[in-house]
Amino acid sequence: MSKVVFVTGNQYKADYFAKLAGVQVDHRAVEYHEIQSLDLKLVATEKAKAAYQALNKPVIIEDTALTIRSMGDLPGPLIKWFIEELGFEKLCRLADFDPDRSAVASSMYVCYDGKNLKYFSGELEGSIADHPSGTSGFGWNRTFIPAGQGLTLGEMPDVMFQEYYLKVKPLDKIGEFIRSL
Repeated sequence: MSKVVFVTGNQYKADYFAKLAGVQVDHRAVEYHEIQSLDLKLVATEKAKAAYQALNKPVIIEDTALTIRSMGDLPGPLIKWFIEELGFEKLCRLADFDPDRSAVASSMYVCYDGKNLKYFSGELEGSIADHPSGTSGFGWNRTFIPAGQGLTLGEMPDVMFQEYYLKVKPLDKIGEFIRSL
């Protein structure tokens, strides 16, 4: 078992992280105040510091963003709140102002040991679906179509989903870093 704790309350997400990063890590749910900002790095940094303070152990946290180009930086890291307030169908409607419905999916992982911050990030270009579709994956996957594809992440079979998931989430680099600790 590694020396770092992956902070998430979602067992499925923790298992998927371990599988794709190739490392077994403890995971814990932690309650803390999460800042709201359109700056994904700032949100993830503060989240990592709060998680470390709560556990007093090295942590790794994840945060994601889904940005609809026609909306500037929105919803960005606020995507969770947009989904909770609007739902998936209305989220898709937000892209109606852009003929190509362009969007970018981003992720940021931060490892923090109380002194040092280590960042891992990824992005994936794509578009917002006309309507949400599919059931696999996490969060906004039912609404996002990677560039060059005709399926949302939520519609993809697991092998195909993993290929795109790893483009936005650099779990190979994170696994390598955790093994080096």
